[in-house]
Amino acid sequence: MTDQHDDLANRVAATRTQLFETLDAIEDKLNVPKQLGIAASRVKQGIDEKPVPYLAGLAAGVAVVGSIVVVVLRRR
Repeated sequence: MTDQHDDLANRVAATRTQLFETLDAIEDKLNVPKQLGIAASRVKQGIDEKPVPYLAGLAAGVAVVGSIVVVVLRRR
């Protein structure tokens, strides 16, 4: 009887641990400021390693925004 009780108690403890780990993982995924910080650090690391693709993306973004401004100003 004690072995069954110990086995059940061990399974409950393992399930509880797994549940807490899952809830922590969900909380981390839903924590927007933390996720933004992680994304920013990845971008900074990427810029340090290979800056050319990021500079090309920046140039493309500036070109798109500039084009939009020109179209809006011409319509007036």
